[in-house]
Amino acid sequence: MSFFACVLAMSACALLLDKPIAIAAHVWLGYAPMFLARDEGWLNTKQVRLVQTHNATASIQALIDGEVDGAALTLDEALKVRSMGLPVSVVMVFNVSAGADMLLADASIKNLSDLKGKRIGYESSSVGEVMLIKILQIAHLTKKEILLVPINVDQHSQAWRNKQIDAVITYEPVATVLLTQGAHKLFDTRQAPNMVIDVLVMRNDALNFRYATAIRHLISTHFRALRHLSHNPHDAAYRIAAHLGLGVQQVLGAYKGLQLPDAVNNHHLLAGEEPLLLNSARSLATLMFEHQLIKQPNNLSSLIRNEYLPRDFNANHDE
Repeated sequence: MSFFACVLAMSACALLLDKPIAIAAHVWLGYAPMFLARDEGWLNTKQVRLVQTHNATASIQALIDGEVDGAALTLDEALKVRSMGLPVSVVMVFNVSAGADMLLADASIKNLSDLKGKRIGYESSSVGEVMLIKILQIAHLTKKEILLVPINVDQHSQAWRNKQIDAVITYEPVATVLLTQGAHKLFDTRQAPNMVIDVLVMRNDALNFRYATAIRHLISTHFRALRHLSHNPHDAAYRIAAHLGLGVQQVLGAYKGLQLPDAVNNHHLLAGEEPLLLNSARSLATLMFEHQLIKQPNNLSSLIRNEYLPRDFNANHDE
């Protein structure tokens, strides 16, 4: 190879390596620390580009279309993407919902059995489907006994104001807004532990040396933002309030419905021959197959990739 050919080849490689990874994420409490890290300058935007979407459906589509390399999704959404033929892997857990995902209803609906014949809004291509299954099981109802209104989360508030729905399966920060508008809570994820788990998924074709440094940097800065939220909650809430569309006190209240695993707890969830998250994935995959949310049982091999987590998680990763 001539000298000039070598120079051209090296330049091409440099361009490839300089291209930032793109991560899709909609507005959600568990994903907000990523945006906090970006806004505070902790996240190197030459390595990572965050793409804010309107809802989970849009994030999934961007991932499938190849517009992004990774996405912030719930575990069931990740399983659905895999069932559609796109190989993706979980590299980090953002949160485990413990009350932040919920079913809200108007005053005429006193308990779950009152949902019969009512209009229930939900995001049909996302975690709303799995929540719906659980709610109907507890209520001893079938889909034929209710009126389903497929509607994306960014439209929940408008549908509620326009009285297009009687109840809605939703989550924070939209839930806090609806609760101030007369909705009341009938069900939340405290009644369904480990059902809603938000994760960072990457396309498997992006899990290579080219993006390894950027993925590790993103995860490290997310944990830095989590530490700030833990150690300085009021300051962190103030900084992310506008992103979430909530007041500072509302932000702090909303986070009470989430468990936010740090680096150590991410290792507990993702490491080992039988990662804890894998058990949750198996249960979800079975549930989704039984209710025809996926066409075939998921092959869970290579679902979890823990090598991008910080190794020395007692060290300061603020750099």
